[in-house]
Amino acid sequence: MTEERKLKIKVRDLWKRYGSLQVLTGLDLDVYEGETLVILGRSGVGKSVLLKQIMGIEIPEKGSIEFNDKDLLTLSRRERLKEYMHMGMLFQGSALFDSMNVEENTSFYLNQHGDPRKDGAITKEEIRERAIEALRMVDLEGTEKKMPSDLSGGMRKRAGLARLIVYRPSVMLFDEPTTGLDPITAMQINKLIKKTQHELKATSIVVTHDIRSATEVGDRLALHHDGKIRHIATKEEFFEIDDPVIQTFIQNAEISKSMIGG
Repeated sequence: MTEERKLKIKVRDLWKRYGSLQVLTGLDLDVYEGETLVILGRSGVGKSVLLKQIMGIEIPEKGSIEFNDKDLLTLSRRERLKEYMHMGMLFQGSALFDSMNVEENTSFYLNQHGDPRKDGAITKEEIRERAIEALRMVDLEGTEKKMPSDLSGGMRKRAGLARLIVYRPSVMLFDEPTTGLDPITAMQINKLIKKTQHELKATSIVVTHDIRSATEVGDRLALHHDGKIRHIATKEEFFEIDDPVIQTFIQNAEISKSMIGG
């Protein structure tokens, strides 16, 4: 008998527009606890917009977003913020503070909000230890005093990942984590995403137009098209779906099903 999976995030009938541009058009999405779901789609179709709605950076015009069986959009602002503290996001540009060194960037959330799992209680020494441990997890030991300007693109991405995992969120969102990176560095980031997801036992959503990365990190793949999730399936099943949109997407990415292997 197959064990029933628990829903971590449930999105229903989500709508979002910017002026006359309707970006999300009644989008539905289920994300299961402990999985890594990759949302594929061309640049500019609204994948990052979806993450912003889930994370609470923006509020949709219509729809519901349930997190741990609570509809975030119906909660009070205080209750909603408390739930969002268990989520974290790695932004496409890493979004490091230029005036802070790597350790200060990594510690920023804990210094501002404390430990969300302990109602904020945490000492300065614990914060430093957690920051150093997070940097070790992403192979950035010894960079604590470096400034973001001293780091390569791949190192900045890893520093952003350290800042995300330092407070151990139960949900991690990744916005185009390999964009702008060379293939070797992109592969390193993919391995780190899998490693941190496993060590934190977190639920992850990755948005990308890079199918190579999707097949590396994803348990399931979804296609974002025309403001909705057009298809969602395991990565093995995804490429068997008979839809010209998927086939065109694959061809444009210059990749074949054979890349799924092992």
